[in-house]
Amino acid sequence: MLAGGRATRLGGAAKPELRSRDGVPLLHLALDAAGDARRIAVVGPDDLTGTVAAHPAAPRTLLTREDPPFGGPVAAIAAGFAALGAPEPPAPRDVPWVLILAVDVPRAADAVPRLADAVAGGEPGVDGAHLVAEGRAQWLVGMYRTAALRERLAATTVEHATSPGRGISVRRLLSGLRLLDVPDPGSLSADVDTWDDAENLGVHPGPSPKERA
Repeated sequence: MLAGGRATRLGGAAKPELRSRDGVPLLHLALDAAGDARRIAVVGPDDLTGTVAAHPAAPRTLLTREDPPFGGPVAAIAAGFAALGAPEPPAPRDVPWVLILAVDVPRAADAVPRLADAVAGGEPGVDGAHLVAEGRAQWLVGMYRTAALRERLAATTVEHATSPGRGISVRRLLSGLRLLDVPDPGSLSADVDTWDDAENLGVHPGPSPKERA
């Protein structure tokens, strides 16, 4: 779960702390969407500790950070994958599918079942599925075969001779995989990049640091 971007078009606002119309933090909506996951890795800053702890999924959720911070989405995916490989079971190799989800997708809970149905009903050899909205691939609302993603993370790191995933595009990471395009006619993958997006999706700023204290 990717929760650590700069949010420059939102003036640096912390996306995970933005709230839905009902006052629910976007991070909690994302954790709800991943409700069937046996373990969850949230890749973001340490100040999300309290927000993670306040969600029922906290006992099976790890908070980690890409190194260096703001290294891009693939660096965040690599960090989350590494965190899930910690000694506590189940490690990634024991889980056939991995959900990759950006935290700024308020309707993710309705998107994830479509992804699960797609990979469950897909032909043999399929490496994953992701939503496609208006012809645009939404890589960060996707479910991918664990072994295939592990191989691509290792290969891209070697190819670019860099720290895990830094500066690599998600398209490059997933190149060569057999992926299913899952139509998204209901804008389930719509994300919050700007305040106009936030208004359209019913998202508003969360409480100030003093209110959270």
